[in-house]
Amino acid sequence: MPKQYLPLLGQPIALYSLYTFSEMDEVKEIIVVCDPSYKDIFEDCQEQINVDLKFALPGKERQDSVYSGLQEVDLNSELVCVHDSARPLVLSEDVEKVLKDGWINGAAVLGVPVKATIKEADGESFVVRTLDRKTLWEMQTPQVMKPELLKKGFELVNRGS
Repeated sequence: MPKQYLPLLGQPIALYSLYTFSEMDEVKEIIVVCDPSYKDIFEDCQEQINVDLKFALPGKERQDSVYSGLQEVDLNSELVCVHDSARPLVLSEDVEKVLKDGWINGAAVLGVPVKATIKEADGESFVVRTLDRKTLWEMQTPQVMKPELLKKGFELVNRGS
């Protein structure tokens, strides 16, 4: 069973972020990208949320799943928020900050300063140098962008392959 469906304090992990997003005024719809065998987890809570809930099939790779979900986005949506449901601790305040930055810049992502020591290695896996963690950020989700920007990105990638 994928980790986002494992129980945490009596409910599947994925529902924590679903409830966080569904309680935000800025969120008008949620597109859940999941295998049909897990759809009932989300359908069972549909009456408890005040946003439209849609479903899309997952793809082979993460970007394929994002593309699949993007096809279900309302044409009037001004921003798309991509979130990994295995991250149940996302705070609405953090989402609001990323949304605000997305409005201003066209795209934004939640990130935190790196705490671990990061090494750069050569082709033979020998350490070349230690990277300065003060300049490094760990990217998380949500990732926010204007839908037309995301669609254009997919078009460019698909044209190149």
